[in-house]
Amino acid sequence: MRAKIISTGSYLPERVLTNHDLEQIVNTTDQWIIERTGITERHIAGDTQSVSDLAAEAAMVALRRASISADSIDLIIVATITGDMPVPATACFLQRNIGAVNAAAFDVNAACSGFIYGLSVANAYILAGLYRRILVIGAETLSKVTDWEDRNTCVLFGDGAGAVIVEAAEGDNGILSIDIYSDGTMAEMLQLPGGGSRYPTTTDTINNHMHYIKMKGNETFKVAVRTLERLVTDALAKNNLTASDLALLIPHQANMRIISATADRLGIGMDKVMVNLHKCGNTSAASIPIALDEAVVAGRVKANDVILLEAFGGGLTWASALIRW
Repeated sequence: MRAKIISTGSYLPERVLTNHDLEQIVNTTDQWIIERTGITERHIAGDTQSVSDLAAEAAMVALRRASISADSIDLIIVATITGDMPVPATACFLQRNIGAVNAAAFDVNAACSGFIYGLSVANAYILAGLYRRILVIGAETLSKVTDWEDRNTCVLFGDGAGAVIVEAAEGDNGILSIDIYSDGTMAEMLQLPGGGSRYPTTTDTINNHMHYIKMKGNETFKVAVRTLERLVTDALAKNNLTASDLALLIPHQANMRIISATADRLGIGMDKVMVNLHKCGNTSAASIPIALDEAVVAGRVKANDVILLEAFGGGLTWASALIRW
């Protein structure tokens, strides 16, 4: 028995913020942003849209495509760093929004690796025989924790949600392996410091912009490229496969230079890499399920294809999932 993804869905907010729009907000240019990131635009949630709202839109697409009802879901896992509120879990709001009355629900926080972390939990539950049908979602409203005065970070992030439905299935198709890792000694490289027990919300934390994402970009880039090459190589070797066996690599959509460098080190042509970074930006935990859904809809993922999901994010965390579709 394997855990198998039977359906996907995604949602991007209607509002689009282009690089030219950002030129009116901070000291930057369209050329500067494209050269350093590969991003040309990103989607921004409305003022009244929460993460659970975006997640519900993606979930309903996945449910509709699978022709199943929400009350048949056993478990909901939401990966996010921008939940509706600290308590309760965003997954509980999502459960209410879609009518998944029979599901347990909780959140996972592993930053940009969060979706694969959530998928690893779903995989373990299914292999253990505890649940048969699980909804896993990555969803973010990063625009709400972005410092729009910081040109180095505000050009990077976007909002959105992606969903998959995972079921127990017989046969060789499904999740072949999942690997998750972390290194807390580099936690300061990417963080959102304010609002927790270490730095509770005060006038000072607000004035010092501590409730926004902080990132050491250059250092993170160097670690990411080295780590992702090893991550992908190890995942393939573990399953007696090589890069040539991959039909598609679906990386976390953080930076085009990281994606290209990883593909180049592995000897994978960009025709085998799913990229939607240019139109979505970095949507953290939502990026991989959104890209996966777009690849499925575009016909880039076919039955029996071997695909690899890989991510790197705050924590630091990194993760991979090798799947036979």
